[in-house]
Amino acid sequence: MNVTKFERFLSAARALNEWNVTPLLFGSLGLERRLNTDLQAEDIDILVPEVYLHDGWHDLVTLMEEMGYTLYDLHEHAFQKDGASVAFAAIESLKPFAGVDISKIPMEETGGAHFLLLDLRDYLRVYTASSKDGYRADKKHGKDTQKIQLLKSALNLVDTLDEPSYNKQR
Repeated sequence: MNVTKFERFLSAARALNEWNVTPLLFGSLGLERRLNTDLQAEDIDILVPEVYLHDGWHDLVTLMEEMGYTLYDLHEHAFQKDGASVAFAAIESLKPFAGVDISKIPMEETGGAHFLLLDLRDYLRVYTASSKDGYRADKKHGKDTQKIQLLKSALNLVDTLDEPSYNKQR
C-alpha cells in the first residue's frame, strides 16, 4: 500500500493530538494542501511547541519510534520510515523568522486529526524569508522563487475575488 505524505502527516497529527498538541503542517506539503496543488513535496515538515524539541524530546522520539520511524538526523529532528522523511521544528520560530503571528494560524480538521495550516499570506512571508537564508538561497533558490511566484499569483486571484463588485465595475 502506498501511503501518501499527507496520510503520514495525519497519523502523526492524530498521535500528537492525543497529547493535546496541535501540530502545524509546514513546508511544501503544507503549501500543497493550502493551494490544492501537487508541488512534489520531498518530505514532511511539522512544527510543534519548542518544548517537544527540548524537554519533551525523548517522548517525541518514543512516539515516532512507536509509529515505526527511526531517528536519522538529530540536528534536524528528522525521522525516516519507508523512504519518507518527517522533520520537526519549533512553531515559535515563525514570529522571529517571518513575522507570522502563531495565534492567528487557521486550524483544520481532516481524518480525525486537528492541525494548523498557514494561510497564503503567511506562506508568502515564510518563503520570502527563506529565500534570503544562505543555505536555501544556494540549494533551494529556484524552488523558493517558484513558490513565491505561485503564492503571489494565488493571492492576486484571491484579492480579485474578494473585491466588492462595485470596485470591479469602475
